[in-house]
Amino acid sequence: MSTVYDARIERVLCNMEQEGLSQILVTSTASVYYLTGVWVEPMERLLAFYLDDSGRRILFGNDLFGLQPAAGRELFLHNDSDDPLRDIVRLVKPGKIGIDKAWPSRFLISLLNKRPDCVPALGSAPVDNARMRKDAEEIEALRRASKINDSVVAAAIDAVREGAIESQLAAFVEEKFREAGAGRGHGQLVCFGPNGADPHHEPNQTVVRNGDSIVFDIFIPIPYYWCDMTRTVFFRSASDEARRVYETVRAANLAAEAVIRPGVPMREFDHAAREVIEKAGYGPYFTHRLGHGIGLECHEPPDNSSVSEVIAEPGMVFSVEPGIYLPGKLGVRIEDLVLVTETGCEVLNAYSKDLQIVG
Repeated sequence: MSTVYDARIERVLCNMEQEGLSQILVTSTASVYYLTGVWVEPMERLLAFYLDDSGRRILFGNDLFGLQPAAGRELFLHNDSDDPLRDIVRLVKPGKIGIDKAWPSRFLISLLNKRPDCVPALGSAPVDNARMRKDAEEIEALRRASKINDSVVAAAIDAVREGAIESQLAAFVEEKFREAGAGRGHGQLVCFGPNGADPHHEPNQTVVRNGDSIVFDIFIPIPYYWCDMTRTVFFRSASDEARRVYETVRAANLAAEAVIRPGVPMREFDHAAREVIEKAGYGPYFTHRLGHGIGLECHEPPDNSSVSEVIAEPGMVFSVEPGIYLPGKLGVRIEDLVLVTETGCEVLNAYSKDLQIVG
């Protein structure tokens, strides 16, 4: 019986043909999982999934990974005393071979030394392009994760009190995610006042002050598919300037989401948001691209920027996160995840984007 993994592999095989590749080695943890349902973080050890144009599927890995045989897929194991490339060297075909962009050079160089008849080519595109368009199972996973994210950001905003400390609020967010069944945490962004002017500020011992903007950029895999959203609120008051900045960012977010539909170059989404911010006089303070693709990785294709060459297609999921960052004053960012549908887009985050004064 055909599985979701069979369907994904068929898409990859079609992409391989378009790329002129008859065989590829897939080695990133996320891409191996996408094609096999096996999640392994190999660290310094070798994990690889081989696919060729005949449909042959081989999984290579260390016996410490606990890999199990599966129908339609060969399995070759090695241990720490073996040459990890032993079976790959023996089984790959001569000629051009697509190599995953994530494969460490020590493995690639060793393979080429032992198999000089192999010609390496960058081989990530067939899988990356398949992963850009989410299937029904992935879409539901992303919807579930975003619903949890809505509830966590609501709890975090409700927890803001006099004396709140950035790092403690970030830990609170992590705890709420764990309670909801989240997977691997990578730290949350909670930024008060001037700290919010750094889009990637790491939470510290800063204490919230009256009038501070509070940026919550929270993200985590649940359990494998990522959620990612940002909301900005103000503690007890907001100056006229803060209100102007906030409403400009909100308008930019809505402007971008209003033009998302299939067939539109993604650079136009960035343009729609950036134009709003530039007309308000804050152009130099929007210092990053509009967004990034998301799925099994927090940042993955497609690129959602002013130079993106990607054309939006149904099933793509990416962030829309315009921001304005005024050094020494404040930062405001509003981020949603959006799904491209057949007729437009579905915003996966439901938490309000209206200006809020809390505390």
